[in-house]
Amino acid sequence: MSNPYFAQFSENSLEAYPEILLWRDYDQDQFQISHSNVFYTRRGGNTGYTRQFVETFLCRDGLPIYASPLYQGDATLLDVRKNRDVRLQMFMMTPDEVLTPTMLVDGDGVEWPDTLAEAPNIVNTPAETRCVTGYQVRKGLSDNWYRDGNTGDEGIPVYRATEAYLNYIEASCIESGGNSIDGTAERLWGDLRERAGLPRDYRVTVNATDLSRESDFAVYSAGRQVSPLLYNIRRERRCELAVEGFRMDDLRRWRALDQLEGGSQKFWPEGINLWESDILEKCLSDGTVLGTLVVGDESSSANVSSYENTGKYLSPYRIIRDNNLMYERGYEWCEAHYLTPIAIRHFRITSSTTTDLGTSTIYQNPGWPTEASMPPVGY
Repeated sequence: MSNPYFAQFSENSLEAYPEILLWRDYDQDQFQISHSNVFYTRRGGNTGYTRQFVETFLCRDGLPIYASPLYQGDATLLDVRKNRDVRLQMFMMTPDEVLTPTMLVDGDGVEWPDTLAEAPNIVNTPAETRCVTGYQVRKGLSDNWYRDGNTGDEGIPVYRATEAYLNYIEASCIESGGNSIDGTAERLWGDLRERAGLPRDYRVTVNATDLSRESDFAVYSAGRQVSPLLYNIRRERRCELAVEGFRMDDLRRWRALDQLEGGSQKFWPEGINLWESDILEKCLSDGTVLGTLVVGDESSSANVSSYENTGKYLSPYRIIRDNNLMYERGYEWCEAHYLTPIAIRHFRITSSTTTDLGTSTIYQNPGWPTEASMPPVGY
């Protein structure tokens, strides 16, 4: 919390942070308005970063992980964070780290430090206490969270100056056909990279980028690869605005999901390296640390994906086969979902008669019917 960049996502009041242009205030004592973000983040929240996202972060030399000698691999969670973009180090937890400076006290008055478990909680029950991918989110986690319930007073940023910077950088690149940015964009991007512990010169990254080795959907627009420069601007946006609710809107406006149309490309989100890492050493038969892993039969009792079926990385959607469309199909996409449908009531309001919606003065978005409660065409 002594780092102002980290703290601006975690303080009760964000008034002191000039980067925050608009924020949402919470006050349980005075207004009975609170949230549960810190409670769920601290415990896992049935979520977690994906491997594909974690691998997007650059190393401290500004190079992608496949091009940098600084990359330490993923055999341990500490290795994953070593020599990486400061944002990954700040906003991803690692096992056994101290979370708050205040000691915990048991019923007998015995104190112990407030730390994470020795291994990520990938199999805990109930689901709210599980980190599904093993890469646990720390962004927004205060060191002064309310321990005895799920009410939080921490402020939530709504609009940051950084978002405006990223918008400008991207617009400058698009204006030049994806091949260059202007001086203002260079300065703004340099500031963002410097704060993240990266070289100010973005060309270091662009020149080392091999789009065929990037797993990010943002490599594509309408099924075609974008320029390495434009992709790295998108990379910057992904890393800087993580966990702030931008990702799906960005993928849609970039038309970056065409390659999943009709299952033409198989994709499953993955998590930590489970089967070729030190994490298995934490899996004790009595379940005192990680818990007991149940794997191999794809039954309703299984709790991790198997090495034989999915490889070394934890694959949350490929654990149980029964009643799980994702198991075989993975993520799919329908073109109509780039736009949301116009509500049927709007057609009724604008039609000369409610029995003939074709007389409406508005048009339905492509791929969507003008019949209530119906899916998009071809879905």
